[in-house]
Amino acid sequence: MERKTFWFFTVPSVAVMALLMVVPLATTVWLGFHRLLLRDLKNPTWIGLQNYTDLLTDPEFWTAFRWTMLFVAIVVPIQMVLGLAVALMLDRVVRGRSFYMAALLTPFIVTPVVGSLVYKDLFDRGGLIAWLWQVIFDDPFQITSGNVRYLIVIQAVWAVMPFAMITFFAGLQTLPGERLEAAAIDGAGFWRNLWHVILPHLRTLVLFVGLISVMDMYRIYDQVFVWTGNRFTDAHTLQVYNVRIATAFDIGRLGKGNAMAVLTVIGILVVLIPFLYRSYKDQISERT
Repeated sequence: MERKTFWFFTVPSVAVMALLMVVPLATTVWLGFHRLLLRDLKNPTWIGLQNYTDLLTDPEFWTAFRWTMLFVAIVVPIQMVLGLAVALMLDRVVRGRSFYMAALLTPFIVTPVVGSLVYKDLFDRGGLIAWLWQVIFDDPFQITSGNVRYLIVIQAVWAVMPFAMITFFAGLQTLPGERLEAAAIDGAGFWRNLWHVILPHLRTLVLFVGLISVMDMYRIYDQVFVWTGNRFTDAHTLQVYNVRIATAFDIGRLGKGNAMAVLTVIGILVVLIPFLYRSYKDQISERT
């Protein structure tokens, strides 16, 4: 391809990406150094690093940060392992596979807020699980600060596991049958097949699912807000904290909200470094 043709095709897309990503990000960084109020949007006041200092010295910020990191560390591996397990089972199913796959994909295609509300209703007074709890233990079930984190984790795994499942299932369809047959001739069982044949074949997809899942779980908002609202602040993730404390539209601390957005972007990049490094190493090894 000639250089002129290359730039003819790439410049429009690069320009659009710059407008949609670089400009808003630069604006966010700039506003993070200002005190910006809703009643006076045209006159932001330069305060330097004050917004960042306020955030990093707020105990609730660090509570939300620790819970978000723990949430990511729990949900991402569980949903990937469950997704792979279900994908392996679907790969062995012949009759009714379409039905099972459609049923398993239901949580993923439902709007997060709707899915969270339906799931939460099961535990509220009058819900099915709350009723069963009452029947079995003769004690009303209550959502408390002690169990709300467990409920959020369970619901998050249920909602995002289909993404890993459908991705790994697609990867299994490209696995050459000759490899499995050769492993079977060598006497390899299921676990050896999984470790030495299947996982190496799915390595790129594992990194892909890991990257997407980490980003999604780090910035999760909808499900957590449905479960906690303005209660159970110990279970607030960084995004809920940003809306409730940092942004605080009722008093207009928009500069602080932008500072929080910058910290969120930095946090996501730091969390993704291991995945990006592994992906880079895999690409280099494939070329050599």
